[in-house]
Formats: sequence, C-alpha cells, structure tokens
Amino acid sequence: MTYRIEISPTAKADVENIFLWMKDYSVDQAHRWVRGCYEIMLTLENFPNRCSLAIESQYLNLPVRQLVYKKQYRILFTVITENDQDNQGIVQIHRVLRAAQEQLQDLSQLLGDDEM
Repeated sequence: MTYRIEISPTAKADVENIFLWMKDYSVDQAHRWVRGCYEIMLTLENFPNRCSLAIESQYLNLPVRQLVYKKQYRILFTVITENDQDNQGIVQIHRVLRAAQEQLQDLSQLLGDDEM
C-alpha cells in the first residue's frame, strides 16, 4: 500500500521557523536542511508504520508516530488507512519539532489549527 502525504500548515510553519533560525548561521545549510526534511517526509509514502510511536501517544489517546531527522528533529504524524478502491492511505504530518523541545501536552499543540 502506498500512502498520500499531507503536510499540515502547522508543520510547514515549523519547517519555515527552523529554516529562518538556521539561515542566520548558514544559508546553504538551511536550504539543505529544508530540502532534506521534505525528502525524508516523502519516504513515509511506503511503510510509515515502521516509525516508532512518539511519547505523546501515551497521553494524547492517538497513535502519533515520529520520524527522526538528523538526530535533532522529530516529524510527528498519524497514519490513516483508507478502505477505498485505490488502496491508498494517508500520512498526516502534524509537526516538525526539535528533539530537545518539551513533549506536546495536548491535542491542540499537535494539530494546531488543523482538524482531525
């Protein structure tokens, strides 16, 4: 089964904020980081459930998975399996956070302005 990738506005804003912070130090490195971040997100088209459950899953009552990027960033997402004729599921990417950041405490921090 292949999965369609949906990146939330909140996750895009996270990537943009990280880019803006990085570009103060190195524009080239910031561009490479963004390109690599989106490329690794696209790998979730195949076998997204290979990624471990995020710690947030324990208290958000939602199977939130995480993909670690460059050992310093966590891409938080959920997997929705569709039962349609295309046999295509959806990977909804909700947030991109520094690994050192505090874990999210409630669903609104994960979903931002997005609806589930």
